[in-house]
Order: sequence, then C-alpha cells, then structure tokens
Amino acid sequence: MTLRTPSWRQPLVAPSKRPTNMRLIIAIVLCAAMLSCSTTKENNLAYFKDLPEAATGSMPAASAGDIVIQPDDELCITVTSMVPEATAMFNAPLNNSARRGDVSITSSPRLATHVVDKRGDIVMPQLGKIHAAGLTTRQLEQDLQSRVSQSVKDPYVQVQLLGYYVNVMGEVKQPHRITVTRERFTVLDALAECGDLTEWGKRNGVIVIRSLNGANTYYRIDLADSQLMASPAFYLQQNDVVYVEPNKIKIDNSKYNQNNAFKLSVISTITSAVSVIASLVIALTVK
Repeated sequence: MTLRTPSWRQPLVAPSKRPTNMRLIIAIVLCAAMLSCSTTKENNLAYFKDLPEAATGSMPAASAGDIVIQPDDELCITVTSMVPEATAMFNAPLNNSARRGDVSITSSPRLATHVVDKRGDIVMPQLGKIHAAGLTTRQLEQDLQSRVSQSVKDPYVQVQLLGYYVNVMGEVKQPHRITVTRERFTVLDALAECGDLTEWGKRNGVIVIRSLNGANTYYRIDLADSQLMASPAFYLQQNDVVYVEPNKIKIDNSKYNQNNAFKLSVISTITSAVSVIASLVIALTVK
C-alpha cells in the first residue's frame, strides 16, 4: 500500500519570473524614452548647432549694420577746427536741458541737439535747412564738412545718434523696451539684454519686424544657424520689434490649460444649477 503525501505538503512551485522580466523591460523602455526626450530638448535649446566641433573655425561676416537716419531721430552735431572761434557759429548754443525722453535734468551744459522733422530735415546755424533722412551719420558728416569747408579751413564734423528704441516681446525672460545708445546693436545684444530666451522660446522662430519708409518688413532668424549674422536684420535699427515665437510644447500646454479651464467652468455652472434646482425641490417638498 502506497501512502500519498497530502496535498498541503506538496512542494510549492516557484512563481513565474515573466512579470518581473516584463517590468524590467518596461522600465528600460521608459528610461530610453526619457533620455531621448531630454536629448531632443537639449538640442532644441542650443544655438549655432551647425558649427563643427573643432576648437576654432570661421563664421560668416556680419552685414555692415550702418544706421540710416530717420524722422524723429535726435542728433548731436559738433563742428570744430584748428580755430574754434571760426566754427563756433555753426554749433547750436549751449544749454543744460536733459536729452529728449529723460526725466532728470543735467547741470552741465552741452550742445543742443537736432531732432529730424517729419520731412527728414534738420536746421543748422548758418547752414539752414539740411535733409538728413536716408543718410548714415558718416554720410551726413561728410555733407556738413563739405558745406562748412567753404568758409572754414579744415573743419571737423561729428554726428552722433543719441538713442533709439527696440521692443523685444514673446518668449524671453524679461520682455521690455530697450533704449539703445550705440549705432551697432545686434539681435543677440537685444536678447541678452532681456535675459535670453526662455526654454519655451522657438530658437528658429525669432522674427524682426521693421518699419521703413512707410512699409513694414519682417525677417525670420534661426538662432541655431551660424548664417544668422548674414541676415539684414542681424543689426537692429530704430523702432525694430523683436518677437520670439513659442515652441510647440508651450502652445500645446496653453491649449490644454484653456480646455481644462473651460471644462471647469462648465462643471461649476452645472453644479451651481443642480444645487439651485435641488434647493427649490427641497423647499417645495417641505411645503
């Protein structure tokens, strides 16, 4: 007679390892996906991505970037020579007023400035009305020097553009209006002045809007492309608008938030309506 071992004493069978292996595979896939996303994000945030990894190299030369004088510009014009008394009559009288747009008033006297009128003209002592719009500061210097040299020997003329404005908007850390105090001011200078792009800014979606001679023109700049320095909008001009577009992630998040806000509003309205109806029903039932 053969005795059988009770079923409760039977050796337990080891559980299958398939679930554990499946979890491991899923974890590896998720890690790989996260690394891929982070790498893509890092690449999307980089500038000048087309540059080789060599220690040194060459980049395309930037355009001239000479500012052209426009109506409403403020110019400081100084005329001098070896005999200061001979050119004194060509300079505007000294004053102690602040530069246009400044709130404070300086106590040190300086030459009065010339504001280009709507027709593009300025008025110089002894020389009268002179058309300045459309010229660079260097070209206006040469024109004035030629006029003054008819009565003064070896005059020296200096024309300085005192300041202009550039507006930076969109996906930058500190969007604001920039007062530019030098003629050569690039789109990279403007972005640096605003704290650089946010992580939501589209690196190939920087747009420069320019108004010149009554016409508006836009230029699209790709910060990931080293050829951006060859763009005619690399050097900014008076009243340029620099706009940084949001990337797809920011747009999708915005749509998601708007949809959620709408759904929450609908749910809140329905809940309020149901509450009012329930209150009315209870009131009628009690009566």
